[in-house]
Amino acid sequence: MTELNFNTERLYLRSISELDIENIHRLHSLAETDEFNTLGIPKDINETRTIVEGWTLENKRYVFAIEQKQGNEFIGLIGITLGKEKYKNAEVWFKLDPRFWNKGYATESLKRIIAFGFDDLNLHRIEAGCAVANTGSIHVLEKVGMLREAHTRKLLPLKSGWSDNYGYAILSTD
Repeated sequence: MTELNFNTERLYLRSISELDIENIHRLHSLAETDEFNTLGIPKDINETRTIVEGWTLENKRYVFAIEQKQGNEFIGLIGITLGKEKYKNAEVWFKLDPRFWNKGYATESLKRIIAFGFDDLNLHRIEAGCAVANTGSIHVLEKVGMLREAHTRKLLPLKSGWSDNYGYAILSTD
């Protein structure tokens, strides 16, 4: 897959690589980031390595490390996964280290990835989903202009049990 890099006002988004595995493992191992995530905490770094290798081999998936420009600190991940070509759609997701929550970084990153989807990938529709209790992600999705279109019952297998899911979307014409 082609290596991609993007800048925002405060952040640098770059394609993940083998060099990110330790940071990704640490991020996936945090209880706070696992609360609303269906991935679960990996049992060891080799499980994380397998997950990352799957991301980098799949040609319909773009996963980016999010770094602060000032200090080049790894603060999280953001991704966009293409759907069927005919539908010109994709799904976005993000996961940030809790130390960087409530600072606008997720919103800033997601705006850039949405622009990449519409401007570079020529998508028609970008979707996202989140657990109904995940108020932080709900705020981010709504801040970037995504509209809540669905409430799906007991879709997400979380550590705490089955969770309802909100479905969000934004169109290239929005």
